[in-house]
Amino acid sequence: MPRIACIIAVALAWPAAAQEATPRPVPREDAAGTSVSETVASSKAEVAPANLATITLVPRARPENLPTVSPRQDAFETWLSRFRGRALVQGVSRATADAALEGLTYDTAVIARDRNQSEFTSTLWDYLDTAVSDTRVESGRAALGKYGRVLEAVESQYGVDKEVVAAIWGLESNYGTHRGSTNLIEALATLAFDGRRGSFFEAQLVAALKILDSGDTGRETLTGSWAGAMGHTQFIPTTYLVHAVDFTGDGKRDIWGENPADALASTAAYLARHGWVLDQPWGVEVALPQGFDFSLAKRDIKRLPSEWSALGVTAADGSAIPDHAEASIMVPAGSQGPAFMTFPNFQVIERYNAADAYVIAVGHLADRIAGGEPIEGEWPRGDRALSSVEREELQRRLTEAGFDTAGVDGRIGPLTVAAVRAYQRASGMVPDGFASLRVLEALREG
Repeated sequence: MPRIACIIAVALAWPAAAQEATPRPVPREDAAGTSVSETVASSKAEVAPANLATITLVPRARPENLPTVSPRQDAFETWLSRFRGRALVQGVSRATADAALEGLTYDTAVIARDRNQSEFTSTLWDYLDTAVSDTRVESGRAALGKYGRVLEAVESQYGVDKEVVAAIWGLESNYGTHRGSTNLIEALATLAFDGRRGSFFEAQLVAALKILDSGDTGRETLTGSWAGAMGHTQFIPTTYLVHAVDFTGDGKRDIWGENPADALASTAAYLARHGWVLDQPWGVEVALPQGFDFSLAKRDIKRLPSEWSALGVTAADGSAIPDHAEASIMVPAGSQGPAFMTFPNFQVIERYNAADAYVIAVGHLADRIAGGEPIEGEWPRGDRALSSVEREELQRRLTEAGFDTAGVDGRIGPLTVAAVRAYQRASGMVPDGFASLRVLEALREG
């Protein structure tokens, strides 16, 4: 695989108490390019509305007995006045813009979270211990029992396996128990004004206003995470506009309420639109033969299971794997850990969240909810994750040794994996492409 996610850098989008309940290796607000979003384009130009008299560009005078408003709040209010015009141009109604944008406060707590997202590194096996814990599996089976009729109807209508929908629900909000309670309009306005990823968050804010326009929910119930993810399965607003469905038939696409039906159906609709194949596995744990050529364990090398079988690859229990479709071999912990044969449904889950760790967690949790067994292969638990500084050092040393990573950014992407693999081959190591501490120590020794 070109992107090794065995070691994952996690930018936290939830309070510490919620992280354990809703593990997420990639924050939802980064979805513009890597996960669930098909982001509605936002206007980058500050286009004025037709009636300039409706805009207040000068901060209003305040009674002397009120505390002085910070310059940041004043600038925020001026930005809101200008944003209102851009929102109107993009189709938001005046009534919604006036009601939703009135009285907003620049939320310093949201900015603090955005600025101080504690990056920590975790191994894939540690992540899976939480994401697919016995408790989460048991809760998933209970949810499948409680909402069995809904999930079966969703599966029938959209052709997406009910266990996969339940697994996404489990990872995104712990089966609805951690949906988020932040006022999304205020949070998104704060983040859009702040400007670090202003165009992305402005697009989400416009989409959120359009959700209010639709009548699907009200301002008080339009809540979610501080970074804009909403409801049982944590859609961002632009994704909601494109993919949310009214499964209950009550005239509203309600992904926020106690009834999860619309959220579960919306998730299935999203996966179906991106090519989900019913009853085809996301992946299968496999046993690799002794002497297996690990240079074949790459995403762009696809063969039918019967062709892999000819090379000695079997299911973990030794059985033959049916020819569901062409598949790749994945070794997310290198040659010392479990191996998987991944099918096209792997890439479909990846559209929801691009981290390999997340995809494996969803797939494995779905398998466990359906009654499957834990992963059989042993993880190299003696290894630890490389820190971001060490990942940068690895890239720098690889490049200096003649194995160019095309930059030093601390991200283990396909070019770095290829460089690691080439270095391993040249050094007599197993060329599995795994950016491990052993590879870094070998480079240090020269």
